[in-house]
Amino acid sequence: MNTSFSSELKNWVSKEKLALELITYASALYFDKNIELVLFRRKLVDKGVTEVINDHAYAITFAKIQVSLKNSVQFAKALCAMDLAPAKIDLGRLEKEWQQESTDHSNIESFLHTKLANFIGSDKITIKAKDIVLYGFGRIGRLAARILSEKVGTGSQLRLKAIVVRKKGEDDLVKRASLLRKDSVHGNIAGTVDIDHENNRLLVNGNAIQVIYANHPSEIDYTAYDIQDALIIDNMGIWKDREALSQHFEATGASQVLLTAPAGDDIENVVYGINHKGVDIDNETIFSAASCTTNCIAPILKLVEDNYGITDGHIETIHAYTNDQNLIDNFHKKARRGRSAALNMVLTSTGAAKAAIKIFPHLKGKLTASAVRVPTPNASIAILGLNLKNKVNGGVDEMNEIFRQAALTGDLVEQIGFAASEEHVSTDVVGNTNATEIDSLNTIVAESGMRTVLYAWYDNEFGYTNQVIRYAKHIAKVRRLTYY
Repeated sequence: MNTSFSSELKNWVSKEKLALELITYASALYFDKNIELVLFRRKLVDKGVTEVINDHAYAITFAKIQVSLKNSVQFAKALCAMDLAPAKIDLGRLEKEWQQESTDHSNIESFLHTKLANFIGSDKITIKAKDIVLYGFGRIGRLAARILSEKVGTGSQLRLKAIVVRKKGEDDLVKRASLLRKDSVHGNIAGTVDIDHENNRLLVNGNAIQVIYANHPSEIDYTAYDIQDALIIDNMGIWKDREALSQHFEATGASQVLLTAPAGDDIENVVYGINHKGVDIDNETIFSAASCTTNCIAPILKLVEDNYGITDGHIETIHAYTNDQNLIDNFHKKARRGRSAALNMVLTSTGAAKAAIKIFPHLKGKLTASAVRVPTPNASIAILGLNLKNKVNGGVDEMNEIFRQAALTGDLVEQIGFAASEEHVSTDVVGNTNATEIDSLNTIVAESGMRTVLYAWYDNEFGYTNQVIRYAKHIAKVRRLTYY
């Protein structure tokens, strides 16, 4: 056997063994202690061996460090032996800090006890699980169901108890199960979807989800299905003001409402990670997770505003077509959206600038926005042309480094992604959990240093839905401690 071939194969097998060991420890932490391990936000539970190996390789490009599989295993093993509170811990950050500080510690165990001192004690935080009801079961509703059923873990955070829909025939349950099980954009669900016909339930990865048929919340008694104090995630997008959304409280057992669309009147539109802390979750009962585009541009605007200040600018969104458009030419209340979505680029309006101003009031009168719907079913991009108050002295490299660092550590690691591939296209964004992802190779900084053009990708379905779930956890007060 060729020596080079033999050695490479042996090295690969060693990596596979380490990856399998890491998955075992990560699973034990997740299911036994409600501790989720990630590697630069990439999950380590429910992953294949080769995926874990590739995630470690990805860190070289993203974090510019060599992340050792062996160290990851040691970290995970040591964490299993610690008495930790429920948490989400980034092994990538631990590896980076270990490389910088290992000489200050006798071993990995000592290092972890220092870094996670505030996490020690399983009773450090108390989490009371929250019952969730999905009102509507369209694109966002089904993705929310996937996320909630795949990440239920010990069931100590969000518990998806029911979906509410209008019955559309005798085979309604079968069809809804099929739509949840298979998706033309996002692929098959990670797990199983079975039907309990007798009790009108979907059994998804061990989650018994009641299907409730109703035309109005007033017809529903959630407590009859052992649902108490529920957070209703309204993904219909029909009711948008306080009066309309308050109809949900006519159902027995509902206590909070989260709208997956921009809200009207006095309901604050929230991009989780940006302005969620400004909402009084103890007294407010109706919440809005804004729009997918707002969730994309808000983190970008914040970073640019914080570092350079924004004089003014224009935002153009190149957006995948949505379910409100026609597949072939037909009547539509908005004339251009009546033309075939599958065949045309369609100029249309967007409320992105208006929504952004609600989050950043000081930018009122300084931002404009427009949109083009294009013939792709998912994944969009926002192009932000911004005039700056302060000069970018280091050009493109300086601007990109701000976003790369934000994607690595800090308050926006869940919201900001960083792409540096010359081959990056829209399908590469499908399944991205970030609210936004900077395409660093297309960043433009004018020679004057006073203007920048930024390209930000986003999965307008999945990325946005992950933001909704993050906000839901905050509202429900079931967020774990975080180290990333």
